[in-house]
Amino acid sequence: MNHLLTETNYWGTIDNQEICLYHLRNANNLQISIANFGATITEINVPDKSGNFADIALGYDDLQGYINDPYYMGGIVGRFANRIAGGWVALDGKAYRLTVKPGGYHHHGGDIGFNKKVWNAKAIANEGFPAVKMQYLSVDGEEGFPGNLLATVIYTLNDQNQLIVDFSATTDKTTLINLTQHSYFNLAGQGSGDILEHKLMMPLTAYLPVNESQVPNGEIAPVANTPFDFTEAKTIGERIDADNEQLILSAGYDHSWVIKAEDSDELKLAALASDEKSGRTLKVYTTEPAVHVYTGNFLGDAAGKGGYTYPKRSGFCLETQHYPDAPNRPNFPGTVLKAGDTFKSTSIFEFGVENN
Repeated sequence: MNHLLTETNYWGTIDNQEICLYHLRNANNLQISIANFGATITEINVPDKSGNFADIALGYDDLQGYINDPYYMGGIVGRFANRIAGGWVALDGKAYRLTVKPGGYHHHGGDIGFNKKVWNAKAIANEGFPAVKMQYLSVDGEEGFPGNLLATVIYTLNDQNQLIVDFSATTDKTTLINLTQHSYFNLAGQGSGDILEHKLMMPLTAYLPVNESQVPNGEIAPVANTPFDFTEAKTIGERIDADNEQLILSAGYDHSWVIKAEDSDELKLAALASDEKSGRTLKVYTTEPAVHVYTGNFLGDAAGKGGYTYPKRSGFCLETQHYPDAPNRPNFPGTVLKAGDTFKSTSIFEFGVENN
């Protein structure tokens, strides 16, 4: 079936570069809007069990909101998502100093990550479905990383109500790569309160404990008999405030769960989230080896869309990615990309309703 992009509209200008919104719509009238600033998902409009549509993505009404945003709301995070302890990395026998936070770790791409960059964008059709292709060239030395890295993300919305996120990247010098999509979801609708009654199921038996800097301590720990066990569906809020050292360190869930011990192209189920009241569900499949679950613990009443504010825990992220701190952990799946090689990954966000 051949669907067209319903609309592309001008949204603003940054440094003489035009920012547009690309609206993908499928045969079921799902609509997803994406800006070429940060390759950011700005809206996800999906129906509930009664057929009523709502926007389930946290975000802002205008471009300036995303320019000012401190939460990586809806954007692509890179060149390296999550954290690298110390900020120094060794590649091909040479040490590189990455930009670091006051805590002494590299975080989410550095001072100005991919979520704050203007991407080149083009509306395309992908196997007959509406899609948009976005590219960003990260130059050699940006945020301390070596190599000119060309990052590509293709967003496709098919008639199975799946948003497919395909990443690829190439470099002219050995570098690091770890990309993720950083949308905040609230399946009851953005601005509708906290997500503590949402249910979460992850068929994953291990996670990565963190230290005081919220960097993995190197352990791959079993989830059994801990608040990190979501192998059977549980509400996010059931144990989030438990007297557990890991939850206290992160003020809630802000951890990576292990999907795979090594890289492969196999798509695997990472998570299934659901909201009983609306009936909306979200399934996430990925080729990535980990999924990082963040429960909005540090949201601070941000002024969101439609006059709503976003207090603590009013959205959750399911960030498919490689393990944090992989450059310092030889036992973690590698994040090194060499010249001549191509990084690729696929994640699928499938929206549905529960059968009652």
